[in-house]
Amino acid sequence: MSHGHHHHGHDHTHDHEHGHGRLGDNEAAEARDLSIPDGELPPDQLTRRRMFRRAGLLGAGLTAVGVLGTQGQAAATTRDEGRGREPRDGYQWLAGDHHIHTQYSSDGIYRVIDQVRHGNAYGLGWMVITDHGSTTHAKIGVDKVNPDIVAARAAVKDTLVFQGLEWNIPAAEHGTVFVAPGRGEVETLKEFENSFDGSVKGASSNTPQNEALAIAGLNFLAEAVRKRRVPDALFFANHPSRKGLDSPHEIRGWRDTAPSIAVGMEGAPGHQAAGIPKPNGPGGGRGFYDSNPGADSFPGYPAESYKTFGGFDWMTATVGGLWDSLLAEGKPWWITANSDSHSVHGDTSERGPGSDFNANGRYEDPVYKGVANFGSGDFWPGYYSRTHVGAQNFSYGAVMDGLRAGRIWVDHGGLISGLVVRARPTGTGQRGVTLGDTLQVRKGARVELAIEITLAGRPNWVQVVPTLARVDVIQGDVTGPVSDKDAFTTPNTKVVQSYEVNKSTGTVTFTYRLDAIDRPVYVRLRGTDGKRSAPGLLGAAVDPHGPQIDVYGDADPWNDLWFYSNPIWILPR
Repeated sequence: MSHGHHHHGHDHTHDHEHGHGRLGDNEAAEARDLSIPDGELPPDQLTRRRMFRRAGLLGAGLTAVGVLGTQGQAAATTRDEGRGREPRDGYQWLAGDHHIHTQYSSDGIYRVIDQVRHGNAYGLGWMVITDHGSTTHAKIGVDKVNPDIVAARAAVKDTLVFQGLEWNIPAAEHGTVFVAPGRGEVETLKEFENSFDGSVKGASSNTPQNEALAIAGLNFLAEAVRKRRVPDALFFANHPSRKGLDSPHEIRGWRDTAPSIAVGMEGAPGHQAAGIPKPNGPGGGRGFYDSNPGADSFPGYPAESYKTFGGFDWMTATVGGLWDSLLAEGKPWWITANSDSHSVHGDTSERGPGSDFNANGRYEDPVYKGVANFGSGDFWPGYYSRTHVGAQNFSYGAVMDGLRAGRIWVDHGGLISGLVVRARPTGTGQRGVTLGDTLQVRKGARVELAIEITLAGRPNWVQVVPTLARVDVIQGDVTGPVSDKDAFTTPNTKVVQSYEVNKSTGTVTFTYRLDAIDRPVYVRLRGTDGKRSAPGLLGAAVDPHGPQIDVYGDADPWNDLWFYSNPIWILPR
């Protein structure tokens, strides 16, 4: 029964050069990766896993036979928050946000507790505080924010609060780096930021030396986990197309260097209110995607890549585009959706008087001026953008394991309430595998994708009940590693099926039947409220009704809602 349950980072033969030869970081990750059954670990890793278990590093309940035995069937948890956290498909689906700023960012306002209470009120089960890497933050901010995070964990017990930072990736854009709570969280983040932040090190420009510094930073994180300075660490690339700085070869380099640390990117950036027309909004680019190519931008990207499409980044929104070119290599790279919350649209607070950020590493606590700020482009965490993670239980380790495994779907504006996707051999009664996972079948076997969507059924935070109009199945061939590391298209990925929903409450189910499996493929899902669509950038034959490019200064985020899932791979043996 073990096939299909362990994720493809260990299935694809061409991954193994990263997993076993020159890098030790993957070995600890394999021992911790509970999607790999005990029986499939080499003896030294099994010993290591037993040691982790005895030390309590694998989280409560994870030794239950239901989790480590049969195909991914997690032990049902008793912790039902009743806020979208009830077990579904054997997992607790916890909504979260890994990109949030506070008064410890040079462009922030809010206290940690303000962001955490709002995120909790808007249904988030986990959050990451990611203040900007900077000289001031590296010197004092990373230390000073920690007691506030620890206090927020104690005050708001049903939301997990991670400490991280927004890394100025050398030679590239920003990224979230965060660690699991533990004795070494501050010391490790501080050393990382002082040693590898592009702003702190003066290493922003697009040079081979700076690209190498980014790789060294990821190796530092992998080593910190391997040496157990921190229980775990993850990296996601943030708003990757905004300035054209994240070249395809850099993204591939991050992922290939540290596949247990560098696991994905924001499929949709924050700042989703930024396109609301004046005077009710900033009247800018949705996501503040309003740049033009600069000296450090990757010259191959088209002009459209600097805009969002239905609120999503061009890399994700283009069927057959950059994200698909990564998935077609058969290696994991996941998408998320976040608030990037700095200053909230319509909020009435401002920075506290007498603030001296450079001296204190923070602004004074916010004060309420009573005048709504409609020039801000952000929403509170959980208010609009949500990253839903299938976790084995309610714990820091389980959320990070779910993120690493790709058990993730994302949505805007509460478009849907729940998503369960299973790929399974047709007619066998097997349970199959879920998002981020790999189904292995004999060559020629027939496979079906079973989709169950719980519709919105209740108002979102602007008091509208969203209606899902259409669901698209996107399928691509897995063709293996590319020779050109700067490739950002793949020829054999397209929308293969669309379903009209024609229902506004309750649950809808669809079954997509794949042809007999004679080659490795992957499938992923996308859905929309149907209000704005256009043929995709690679043509109507590839994507007949994709998201439309967002109009600068006139992009109402509430009338253009989408959800996306991460992929499932299907491999013939």
